[in-house]
Amino acid sequence: MLHLFPSISDSVQSMRFKTLNPCISLSRLCHFKAKRGFDSLNQTSSVQNSVAVFWDLDNKPPNAFPPFEAVVKLKTAASSFGVVRSMVAYANQHSFSYVPKAVREQRRERKLLNHLENKGLIKSIDPYVCKVCGRRFYTNEKLVNHFKQIHEREHQKRVNQIESARGSRRVKLVGKYSMKMEKYKNAAREVLTPKVGYGLADELKRAGFWVGTVSNRPQAADVALRNHMVDVMDKRKAECLVLVSDDSDFVGVLKEAKLRCLKTVVVGDADDGALKRVADAGFSWTEILKGKAKKEAVSVVGKWKDRDILKQLEWTYDPEVERKLYGSEDMFDDESEDLDFDGSDDGNSSDYIHKEDSGAWWELDTESDADSSKSQ
Repeated sequence: MLHLFPSISDSVQSMRFKTLNPCISLSRLCHFKAKRGFDSLNQTSSVQNSVAVFWDLDNKPPNAFPPFEAVVKLKTAASSFGVVRSMVAYANQHSFSYVPKAVREQRRERKLLNHLENKGLIKSIDPYVCKVCGRRFYTNEKLVNHFKQIHEREHQKRVNQIESARGSRRVKLVGKYSMKMEKYKNAAREVLTPKVGYGLADELKRAGFWVGTVSNRPQAADVALRNHMVDVMDKRKAECLVLVSDDSDFVGVLKEAKLRCLKTVVVGDADDGALKRVADAGFSWTEILKGKAKKEAVSVVGKWKDRDILKQLEWTYDPEVERKLYGSEDMFDDESEDLDFDGSDDGNSSDYIHKEDSGAWWELDTESDADSSKSQ
C-alpha cells in the first residue's frame, strides 16, 4: 500500500539531517530564498576560484599595444588562474591625456593621406563607408565631415534628451536609444579622433575594466590601488591577485597577500624585478600578447594544487582540540583504573606496605634478614 503522506520516521530523519547539515540551517536564516545551484557551497567554491586584476597605468601603460587588444589578452591569461571577478585600473589625469609615440605617428600619417586624397594625388581602392548610415565616400575627410555634421549632432541630441528626462520616461528613452547609441560609439571609435589622449579610459571600460582617475600628485595612483587591493583581501573577494606593474612599492602588498595564503601573479617587463621575486608567478607583456602566459599558467596552477594538498596533509598540534576529542576518554580511563585499584584491595596490601616500611629506607636488608623474612 502506497503512503501519500510522509511517516513520522521520515520527518524525524529530515529534521536530523537539517540539524546535522550546517549549510542548510544557515541558509534558512537568510532573508531571501537561495536559487537552485547557488547555495553557500557554490559561493565558497566561486570565491576560491576567483581572480582580481589590478593595473597600475601610471607605471605600465599599454603604449606599444592597442589598449582593447591588450586588455583582452590580459583577461584571457588571467582566466587561466580562475574566474576573473573584477578588473581595476588606476591612473592620474596626465596618463589619460598622454598620447604615445606610435599613436602620434599614425595620426600624422593619416593627416598626410587626407591631404594627398584631397589634391587627387592618390585614391583609395575601397571607398570609405559610414557604419551608421551606410553611405560611401571617396575621401576620408568627407567621411569625417559627414559623421560630425549628421551623426554626432544626432547623438548629442539623444544624450541631452536622456539627461533632461526623469523617472520612467528616462528609462524608456535609454531602452529606445541604446542600440543607436552603441552603434554610434562603435563607428565613432574608428572615424573620430579623441579630443583628449587616445581614448585609453574608454577602451579599458569597453573591455570590462573599472577605471579610477586620481589627482596628479606623486604616488596618488599607487596609494589608491594599494588600498583597493587591501580592501579586496580583507573582504576575501578573490583568491588570486594579478598585478600589472613594475613598481617596487607594491612589494609589501604582495607579501601581505602571501601571508594570507593568496596566490599572486605579476605582469611586467622587468625580468628580475622585486615584484616577480616575491610573487608566485611572473610574466611579461610579450608573453601575454603571444599567448605564452596562458600555456605556462597550466603548470603554475598544478603547482598550487600540489601545495594545497601538502598543506592539508600537514599535522598541527592544537591542545584545545585534542582535549575536546580525547579529554573525556582519558578521564574515563583514569576513573576505571582507580576503580580497579580500589576493588583489588582485600586488606593484605596495607599489611604488605606496613611490612615493607618497617625499616628505614637507608638500611639495606642483609642475608640473615632476608632469610628470616622468608621463614616468616
